[in-house]
Amino acid sequence: NPRGVRRDIAMATAEQPQPSRAPAEGAEPEPGGGYEPVVPHWFYCRVTDGRERWVPFSSQDSERLEEAFGSGSAQADVVVPTSGGRYDVRLQQRQRVAVYWDEEASEVRRCTWFYKGDKDNKYIPYSETFSEELEEAYRIAVTLDEWKKKLESPSREIIILHNPKLMVHYQPVATSDDWGSTPTEQGRPRTVKRGVENIAADIPNGEPLQIDHLVFVVHGIGPACDIRFRSIVQCVNDFRNVSLSMLQAHFKKAQEQQQIGRVEFLPVNWHSSLHSTGVDVDLERITLPSINRLRHFINDTILDVFFYNSSTYCQTIVDTVASEMNRLYQLFLQRNPLFKGGVSIAGHSLGSLILFDLLTNQKAAPEQDEQSTEEPRTTSSNRGMEEVKEVLKKLELSEYCEVFEKEKMDRQALFLCVQENLKEMGIPLGPRMKLLNYISSQKEMQVCFLGGLGPSIWVSLSQVSANYPQLNYKPSIFFAFGSPIGMFLTVRGVKRIDPNYSLPTCKGFFNIFHPFDPVAYRIEPMIVPDVEFEPMLLPHHKGRKRMHLELKEGLTRMSVDLKNNLLGSLRVAWQSFTRASLPALEAASADPELEAEPGAEKQPDTKADEPPPAVKEETPPINVGRLNGGNRIDYVLQEKPIESFNEYLFALQGHLCYWESEDTVLLVLKEIYQTQGITLDQPLPGSQ
Repeated sequence: NPRGVRRDIAMATAEQPQPSRAPAEGAEPEPGGGYEPVVPHWFYCRVTDGRERWVPFSSQDSERLEEAFGSGSAQADVVVPTSGGRYDVRLQQRQRVAVYWDEEASEVRRCTWFYKGDKDNKYIPYSETFSEELEEAYRIAVTLDEWKKKLESPSREIIILHNPKLMVHYQPVATSDDWGSTPTEQGRPRTVKRGVENIAADIPNGEPLQIDHLVFVVHGIGPACDIRFRSIVQCVNDFRNVSLSMLQAHFKKAQEQQQIGRVEFLPVNWHSSLHSTGVDVDLERITLPSINRLRHFINDTILDVFFYNSSTYCQTIVDTVASEMNRLYQLFLQRNPLFKGGVSIAGHSLGSLILFDLLTNQKAAPEQDEQSTEEPRTTSSNRGMEEVKEVLKKLELSEYCEVFEKEKMDRQALFLCVQENLKEMGIPLGPRMKLLNYISSQKEMQVCFLGGLGPSIWVSLSQVSANYPQLNYKPSIFFAFGSPIGMFLTVRGVKRIDPNYSLPTCKGFFNIFHPFDPVAYRIEPMIVPDVEFEPMLLPHHKGRKRMHLELKEGLTRMSVDLKNNLLGSLRVAWQSFTRASLPALEAASADPELEAEPGAEKQPDTKADEPPPAVKEETPPINVGRLNGGNRIDYVLQEKPIESFNEYLFALQGHLCYWESEDTVLLVLKEIYQTQGITLDQPLPGSQ
């Protein structure tokens, strides 16, 4: 027990010389002893599937915590920000608490002594009080050179200090029985280590303090976001960690010159709010009892798509996403008052559709609208009326211009008109039918967005009706991962997006997808429907295409060259054969020319055969409209070699691969830092 340990320590200290009897913790012993105090490191306990795992803080965070502890702050209720400001450590309670999302508090410990666990051979720290007793016993043993010391832990386990390099921990075989037996040294011994440097702990590198840009990440259907059924918080943690390694690998010059710090990624969770409305109870009542796990999975994940297409629950979802992003933004600014960077948003799967609908319904400049004078409003309304006049002129109904002008009818209002409205305006039946036919024909063309006078509107009436909230900031870029936006627009009846359309408050839009992702759809063919072209191939983060793709392209190019050469040879042979059958007189009169002629004709033929590959390589730039500021929108990842063997086996993995994809993260970083004028150390081949 602890009293027995203290008694042994007291007896040992009584044998040593008086000056070194009880040095304070951390103080150097007498020169003859050779004792050096242990360097503590701070850990926190992470619980996963009921299993505890002690994780070290980064060196920066541990030093910060130790400094607060050493200054006596542990006695007060001091809060120390850690993990890039995403977690706070309450020093007095020894708790680690999440700042931006809901998460159970973790235990925090100042660790100096460790023992090896049974299950996974990971080292587990002793409690702080028992570690102090072990350290005191170790100090006495080193100072007096007296080893084989036995200590009993609070859980009645035996620790023996044989020598500085061999210290073991024995579990008791059985608890004390009626005969009063005590724990023995029998049983499998565990290794005991002193100091974090002796346990080979994977201490993470600290994050740069400077934050250059903030990205909100919205999840898709269900509570799990990847193949390992992890939450959005865990997946975004992976995305952030990959971004830190990509910054070190591809932005090293900018980091060395202290031009950049890092990008912060914060998760946005809407699933828990949706399923806390009581809808799960209603579903449970009507769910059949058979195949229970499958039905529960469908209720918890797949039905999120149907919820979003319901006007009631769609309103709940968009309200939750917008309010959560606004809340996180305000909280982030409070904790980072010096932040001057921009904000971007990213969505995975259904989350990208939610963000797209939110962005299309943002007001272009609410603060400008409030400050605007009557003059710009008048000019904009005049512009709208001019468009209506053009429509009436086209339909040979110019005599009704005054009626529409009197009613202040612009193009948007015209497209919302029905027969009753036109009748109330006094438009006769004939012109009325012409106008209604024109409006319906335009709707059949399904040009997705009308040109932007004020907020954009949907021509397709099948969109879910919802009151879309406004965001407190203007996103710089919108990234969609594995997105079904194109499919949903098509299902809503939209066949084409106006090339002149851009999101009202966001000028950048990237649609990133894996080639085998079954949920992902393209956007560019909806803007340029008459031209067939491939999506942009995302460069590999190591600066070249994957080898199997290069091999495939090489074989394809070789077969094309062989085909062209063979066809060219056959054409030349056929021409020379047909030319040989000309009349002899003709041949004789042009003898010298004929000898040169085959060569002269051969050259143009071979040249005519060669250009197609060159033309393919130098394809003219494709105008994909203003949705991404005139730049390409669709970007496809390169599949891994093993994935190319069977597309169907890796379809699900293809939809969930983005969180750990270096290529995806590098594109996000490249585009974000380009807005600040900072480029990669080495431009990647094939990148725009």
